[in-house]
Amino acid sequence: MRILFLGDVMGRAGRATVQQHLPRLRDEWRLDFVVVNGENASNGMGLTGDHAKLLLESGADCLTLGDHAFDQKDMLQFIEREPRIVRPVNFAKGAPGRGHRLFTAPGGRKVLVVQVLGQVFMKRPFDDPFSALEPILKSHPRGGQAQAIIVDMHCEATSEKMAMGHYCDGRASLVVGTHTHVPTADAQILPGGTAYLTDAGMCGDYDSVIGMDKQEPMRRFITGMPKARFTPANGEATLSGVFVETDDRDGQAKTISMVRVGGRLQQAAP
Repeated sequence: MRILFLGDVMGRAGRATVQQHLPRLRDEWRLDFVVVNGENASNGMGLTGDHAKLLLESGADCLTLGDHAFDQKDMLQFIEREPRIVRPVNFAKGAPGRGHRLFTAPGGRKVLVVQVLGQVFMKRPFDDPFSALEPILKSHPRGGQAQAIIVDMHCEATSEKMAMGHYCDGRASLVVGTHTHVPTADAQILPGGTAYLTDAGMCGDYDSVIGMDKQEPMRRFITGMPKARFTPANGEATLSGVFVETDDRDGQAKTISMVRVGGRLQQAAP
């Protein structure tokens, strides 16, 4: 199966680059399944129903969220009506929506998408992501009920993301980190056949401070004093993520490639 995972969509610039590039990439790269993290798509904080529709219409098969899952209040109701949106499985117990879902790809093949939130350096004390993920992996063996399994590890610490990659090795097809908005250079296939990348980066304007217009963050770093709200940077954006090809027989990753299309970053493609 040919799978594309795109990192955090950041504001209007991020939405625009997904709209611009994803429909073409689906055709050119013959993609079977596309996951997009929509955590910051609406003004940098959360995801509205309208923006979710836009990303899905642009070619996403599944949208994942994160710690800002319900910053946009209409998502509380919208996620109950839209099964293609997955929120973190270890979010608040009473949260609407689901933290994992089995999707159908072309040819009747099944793709399991799971999202978990890390605990290290996060502002809220989320439940343990490892114990939250364990029963899901046990009930969906790779290459059995699901031909491919994708785990979105949404957290701050690179060490926690790496630990999750090793924890899932041999059981997931892809473990990819989101949340920190900077693409890492450690794309690899682990010994058990799980593709791994510490962070997919963001779909956003990199002439910024992790997607925000750089003036206010710089002012706060230099003076220690806030003056205005953070606002997303709206220059030309880069589509950032990872491409993985898996074996339908056992769900193992056969290839992994960084993806960077458009904008100011060095370009990369399968």
